Amino acid sequence: MNLVLETLYRQKTDFLESDFEKLFSVIRNRITNRSLLVLFTNFESVESLQREMAALKKMAKYHLLLVGFFENTELKSVLGKKAATLEDIYIKTIAEKFMYEKKMMVKELHKNGILSILTSPENLTVNTVNKYLELKTRMSI
Repeated sequence: MNLVLETLYRQKTDFLESDFEKLFSVIRNRITNRSLLVLFTNFESVESLQREMAALKKMAKYHLLLVGFFENTELKSVLGKKAATLEDIYIKTIAEKFMYEKKMMVKELHKNGILSILTSPENLTVNTVNKYLELKTRMSI
């Protein structure tokens, strides 16, 4: 586990958009048995999720797909503060909109038969293990 964490820590990014169609192609060719796929990603808007929905649905057709993505913890801290000025009200309203969009993404995935976890980064491990145990209990895997 430490080797995996260290390898992930050293990764560099070009901040390009992920190619989920290519991911589906690789998964389809290399993973022949129905499996639990846990895909950690981060969608910042419903539109970005919609762009990738076709590939996600293809993955979910052949495998049990669980998409894990993250709450924006900075937005939570903004929402926790009291608005004192008009600018603060605007900022809180925008933060609420982004939080609402994340919840809408969960609903959109569910509507398309795709499991999801919306979690803060610090709770990722616990929530992922809990979701796995839930799936085992329901005999989904």
